Amino acid sequence: MTCLTLGIAGCQGPQRPVPGVIVREDTITIEQLALRLGLGIEQRDDTFVVMKNAANTVIVFTHTDGRFFVNGKPMGNVGAVKQSADTVYVPATLVEQIRPLLRSAVPEQPTVKPQKTKGLVVIDAGHGAHDPGAISPGGIREKDINLRVAAKIANLLERRGVGVVMTRWQDRFIELEDRAAVANQRNADLFVSIHADSAPSSSAQGFTVYVATAASANAYRAAHAINQAMEKTGMDNRGIREADYRVLVQTNGPAVLIELGYLSNAQDAARLADDGFRDRMAQAIADGIQTYLR
Repeated sequence: MTCLTLGIAGCQGPQRPVPGVIVREDTITIEQLALRLGLGIEQRDDTFVVMKNAANTVIVFTHTDGRFFVNGKPMGNVGAVKQSADTVYVPATLVEQIRPLLRSAVPEQPTVKPQKTKGLVVIDAGHGAHDPGAISPGGIREKDINLRVAAKIANLLERRGVGVVMTRWQDRFIELEDRAAVANQRNADLFVSIHADSAPSSSAQGFTVYVATAASANAYRAAHAINQAMEKTGMDNRGIREADYRVLVQTNGPAVLIELGYLSNAQDAARLADDGFRDRMAQAIADGIQTYLR
């Protein structure tokens, strides 16, 4: 089944950069480096940046041929560093140099709590591995945004006693049918697929919540609860829409797909690249899911 043409770049297949936009991949910003490595920026000054997650600490010295350290060990030279105003650019090749050196912060395989006290939700981080999804003019990849937000939602729900299964915890590719199957096999109370959008026009912006055209009343109820919660983030609300995306059609139970915003829009892309704003989005989605489960 193919995706509907909705005046947007569909999110159920490999995405392409916005036409007419050249994405430079020889250099990336420090913020992009952290995002692609699944790290948050903990500390920075004029000479170095400290990036962390639950399992790793990476220190990058931001002068040409400064060294980078992974978990306390010097691992190599950064290479050419450029600075424009307050923005620091480093070689894009650092991503592949550092990534294999990182320890896994989460299990390789999706896990589920043995008992579901307040419902079971499957969180699907769209795209992955060779399928980057949409790419912003600044090089932010949808697959990275999706995973960061999805993992945050999962953590928030688990703390509230909700059973959670992630379709992917890492940068790996999973077929659309297999994503839906995760929910079907576990008889999940709700399937939530996380994506970010793109459009030929850079003026398109805002979040959207999708359900299938033949969606159940419960799917609409879940979409409404999530939509209302996300509206509080300040992101433009494009409403609840219908689309027969495969993950929605092939999931037996209630299913929604959330487009967090448009990576082709400068304001949305900047927000989605910001750790704090992504946390707000994740918090809102988790709140909406919890409202639905009640």
